[in-house]
Amino acid sequence: MASLNAPEKLRSHVFRDERYVDLNLYQFGRERCEPLHSFGPYVRNHYLFHFVLAGRGTLSSGEQKYAVRSGQGFLICPGQVTSYAADETNPWEYVWLEFDGLCVPESLHLAGLSDRNPVYRAVNPEAAQALQQSMLYLVDHNTASPTALIGRGFLFLDQLVQSSAGRIDAGGRRLRDFYMKEALSFIEQNYQNDVSVEQIADFCGLNRSYFGKIFRSTMGEAPQRFLMYYRMARAAQFLKESTLSVGAIGAMVGYANQLHFSRAFKAVYGVCPREYRQNHFIRPLRSPADQLRSRPSSENAEGACREDIQGYKD
Repeated sequence: MASLNAPEKLRSHVFRDERYVDLNLYQFGRERCEPLHSFGPYVRNHYLFHFVLAGRGTLSSGEQKYAVRSGQGFLICPGQVTSYAADETNPWEYVWLEFDGLCVPESLHLAGLSDRNPVYRAVNPEAAQALQQSMLYLVDHNTASPTALIGRGFLFLDQLVQSSAGRIDAGGRRLRDFYMKEALSFIEQNYQNDVSVEQIADFCGLNRSYFGKIFRSTMGEAPQRFLMYYRMARAAQFLKESTLSVGAIGAMVGYANQLHFSRAFKAVYGVCPREYRQNHFIRPLRSPADQLRSRPSSENAEGACREDIQGYKD
């Protein structure tokens, strides 16, 4: 294991590519903390996992306190108020990864980790070492291509599940997993249409009530909300990688009404589609004729949002 140099106490990297839906990384790093060094109280927007390389410390969530030592880890969930602090006499050094995506809730559930059971313990030292190496690889190879890093992220998730002492036996879940794969396949192929929860349930051969129950327990979201997030993730990708109009992109993800699309997009990303495009646009590969066209205009955010609504009225 490569160690931090004596003067170096912190190494971190921000992952800025948001094109990935099933799993995305946001930041990762490694830190050797001073005695009693603490962080929080704070609320995260995504999942955050720390693996302790050496020393020990404490995670606090509400009234609960969890002691975590070398070879263990701890999970922080989105929306959870937490703080954590290094021990006074033996402060920890850890590696961390912030991540999210469609496949993450199910993987964490299989690993037996949640906001109420946040401490990771490995089935054996070898398993802990393998998880540690999968996380350190990201830190030590942060200049690798986005696709390579996402691939390593999937390996991390798999190792987290396989190595966890709290792992849940998935043998009895096979039928439910089959239904969820069918549902996700239907959504991926039909999200651009006027899809209802009833249609998804019918495709899976289940009644709406039971389908909604197992979908929420597996994916962590109600089907309708999951469908909206999936559509908005696709829309965000189109906004970044194409010069199609906002109205055309809305129609491509199932919103015939541009105003309704803009409102839904802002509810998920906090900004209107045009402002999002201005901040995240990636110039696509274009033909010589297309090169005469200009990149989307750089008017201010207020004007961009106003155009979203005017475009609908026109």
